[in-house]
Amino acid sequence: MKMTYFGHSAFRIDTGRAVILIDPFLTGNPHFKGDVAKATEGATHILLSHGHGDHVGDTVEIARRTGARVLGTYELVNWLASKGVETIEPANTGGTVKFDGFSVTLTQAFHSSASVEEGGKITYLGMPNGIVIHFDDGSSVYHMGDTDIFGDMALIEELHQPKIGLVPIGDRLTMGGAVAALACRRYFNFKTIIPLHYGTMPILDADPQRFMDAMEDESSRVLLPEVGQPFDI
Repeated sequence: MKMTYFGHSAFRIDTGRAVILIDPFLTGNPHFKGDVAKATEGATHILLSHGHGDHVGDTVEIARRTGARVLGTYELVNWLASKGVETIEPANTGGTVKFDGFSVTLTQAFHSSASVEEGGKITYLGMPNGIVIHFDDGSSVYHMGDTDIFGDMALIEELHQPKIGLVPIGDRLTMGGAVAALACRRYFNFKTIIPLHYGTMPILDADPQRFMDAMEDESSRVLLPEVGQPFDI
């Protein structure tokens, strides 16, 4: 399998049978310099952690163009259906949806979820989530979404034992680097940790150094992929 990081919280996973996008915020993402259509070509599934614009991103356009199935919390995907997304997979915290070659489980996350539309109208879009993906080859990925640390991360480790952790570190809107490192060290046995949600807005920490410093002797587990360049997982 190959994974590509597009900056912020956006990823692409190519399994050979599926092309999975997570939180595809590409248009307006200052770290993404490529072509949206090329980067999302062949998408079969879009997984959304919550309804904020910097996570929903280009979902509607991508889904219309590719026919990708869009999975997220019930309120969020039904709202997207009203925007023109044709194939939705409603789910909710704790639920698992099985696809060909992988399954997706939504976990809790400590954040919020809404869309701010024209005129400042705020539309509530259900609970925020983390996303655990189990692949048939035994590999597993936990995208934490936007969240603070919480004690029940220990249960996520017990239930899912994810090997790859995608961890927000930017502070202000999620946990910061030191707290994110505590979450990884205390609750998880990740083989690989990829920090995300930093450096894309002026109010976020600009780089992952605080996280790297707090990981101390376990910093070798941290991977900082080049944006837009596929890597093996």
